[in-house]
Amino acid sequence: MRILVAPQEFKGTLTATAAAEAISRGCRRALPGAEIDFLPFSDGGPGFIDALAAAVPSRRVPVTVQDAIGRPADAELLVLDEGRAIAIEAAQSNGLARLLPTGLDPLHADTFGVGELIARALDLRPRQVTVGVGGSATTDGGAGMARALGARFLDGAGRDLPRGGAPLADLVRIDWHGLPSAAGVQFVVATDVTSLLTGPTGAARVFSPQKGASTEQVDHLETALVRYAVVLRHSLGADVADLPGAGAAGGLAAGLVAFLGAHIVSGFDVVADATGLIDRLRMANLVVTGEGSFDDQSSRGKVTGRLIAMAQQAGKSLIVLAGRAAVTGANVHSLAEVEPDTAKQMENAAPLLEELAWRVAATLAALPPPS
Repeated sequence: MRILVAPQEFKGTLTATAAAEAISRGCRRALPGAEIDFLPFSDGGPGFIDALAAAVPSRRVPVTVQDAIGRPADAELLVLDEGRAIAIEAAQSNGLARLLPTGLDPLHADTFGVGELIARALDLRPRQVTVGVGGSATTDGGAGMARALGARFLDGAGRDLPRGGAPLADLVRIDWHGLPSAAGVQFVVATDVTSLLTGPTGAARVFSPQKGASTEQVDHLETALVRYAVVLRHSLGADVADLPGAGAAGGLAAGLVAFLGAHIVSGFDVVADATGLIDRLRMANLVVTGEGSFDDQSSRGKVTGRLIAMAQQAGKSLIVLAGRAAVTGANVHSLAEVEPDTAKQMENAAPLLEELAWRVAATLAALPPPS
């Protein structure tokens, strides 16, 4: 039996690699003769660099940048294709996990450190820079990223605005003359969402509550992003208001498009292509995937939803192991089956996930050989 183990991160508890390791241990205990194909996955958010590094020749370059509230943060550039391409994981700078449990600042957290990552990448003179976005603590439209690269955000009196998403409500003009070091460089945004920058399905309304925003703060951030989109169009000629995916990572995708001419692509497809997912899926008898919360959003471009669709199309058996399962099914299992206490689930996620994988794998009937 060949088992493809391909989870994404369990937010707040396990990286994709740690989750894949726990699931693999459980499967090996139950099915010691099985061959495990180990594939931690990412759709552009946390774990993006690890997923690519495990699949293709690369080297890591350590850098120190700012996190979403201005503290030093250790991050990495992933150098690919003999230096012609560089991958960046934005969440290594502006990630939500860096601020939990007490450091959330939805109005003022910003993407300045992501801009620092891009600047360091450009020092290496690549032809392409891919920025994986997702898992962010920010809702600043990428303004902090652009500020780190030299942009100025001015109010009606010509004063520089403070950092963060909320001050963009007072934005009147953007001073931006381009970035010489970015000339000729192709920028790619890898994301798992198709949300617009503003509106009922936009960055503020849907995602900022997950970053600590109250109802009043959500309204403030929405107003700020609406103003930001207007000024981007007037100052830069960049119309991102109706661009699918522009709302990714609190609008960071919109900023990358507006200031650096980036193209938005599926983060899942980027990792799937790099890892040879289609061939690995074809060779598997069973696919085991998972995430922290398996819910309605999982089917909207996220790793689990995409893998479920691919497995169904290929006629493969698939199991979902989740921290929490809001969507149920015969092949969906959650940590509550092992430990009903939520706090204990968070504290002991790895051993509980291993135990869950062991229990589920032990009940498997003989599966057909791969087609």
